[in-house]
Amino acid sequence: MSRLTNSSPGHPSVRCEAGLSLIELMVSIALGLMILTAVISVFVNTSTARNEVERTSRQIENGRYAVELLSDDLRLAGFYGEIDVKKLPAHGTLAAAEPNPLNPCSTTAADWDKAMNFHVLGYDNGAGAPACVPASLKAGTDVVVVRRVKTCVAGVAGCEAATAKKPYFQVSLCDTEMATTPFVIGLQGTADFTKLHLRDCATIAGLREYVVHIYFISTDNGSGQAVPTLKRMELETMSERPLVEGIEHFNVEYGIDTDGDGTVDAYTTDPAAYVCATCTPESNWKNVLTAQIYVLARNIDTSPGYSDGKTYRLGRDAAGKPVTVGPLKDGYRRHIYSGLVRIANAAGRRDTP
Repeated sequence: MSRLTNSSPGHPSVRCEAGLSLIELMVSIALGLMILTAVISVFVNTSTARNEVERTSRQIENGRYAVELLSDDLRLAGFYGEIDVKKLPAHGTLAAAEPNPLNPCSTTAADWDKAMNFHVLGYDNGAGAPACVPASLKAGTDVVVVRRVKTCVAGVAGCEAATAKKPYFQVSLCDTEMATTPFVIGLQGTADFTKLHLRDCATIAGLREYVVHIYFISTDNGSGQAVPTLKRMELETMSERPLVEGIEHFNVEYGIDTDGDGTVDAYTTDPAAYVCATCTPESNWKNVLTAQIYVLARNIDTSPGYSDGKTYRLGRDAAGKPVTVGPLKDGYRRHIYSGLVRIANAAGRRDTP
């Protein structure tokens, strides 16, 4: 009896062919889905973390920039070039009825020189804020006014040339002029800036742009979005200019020199209401030498799954009690930024060797 084998001559080898069973296929699909789910989970977590880092980084940048912006302007408050501030005209009273020459909204040149003694003026919690501050002012936040001139002379060393209808300040350095007309302030094209000279009494004195900045917190960002934003009103146009988004609260404590020795004797959020033996609302504001700034910055967008249960302290109020915000119980992350500013011009004039 003969037997055929795979190795028999003339017969090709026979191979067994088999496909995947249903169980194997289902196991393969399950494993693939598990791997795909893990990859998607990693991607989502990474994307979420990156977005959170971006939100936080932006908040940090905005908070620090807001403090830096305010500090830089406050530090220069009361800078009026070469003028002897004792030659500035007598100021009015803070309680004067409108039209009030101390009103920072005034676009009348005749009012500006009377207000120059008040290098800084604030409105605690926005109370009594000037009329030019828009209705979007966030309730319970401070308003701060800074008065000064630019540190550069118009048309010199890269400084913008004098422009028509902009406010400028000119100081005489000529001995024969200083006694009668120490300075001129007004609009280019309207005021006469041809009569004051430098020390040689022949060269026309340079012009410095006169600056009035009104800082406040707005409930919108100027683009139709309800995002709290640090804004500024500027004398030239008295229109609101958005500066930093996400700035939600703003409080300032002012350091006052009550005895004229050049050192701060008291801090208050409302110098006009501070009481001492020699204090008046006007003298207190003229004696402001430092400012402690507190800014509460929040993320522009909410963080998924987050609820802000923190309480934030932003210095003290006029009664010496802590100013607190929160807990707000929303999805925005927040942080407080602060800085102490020495108002160099007001303080420097009192320094003794």
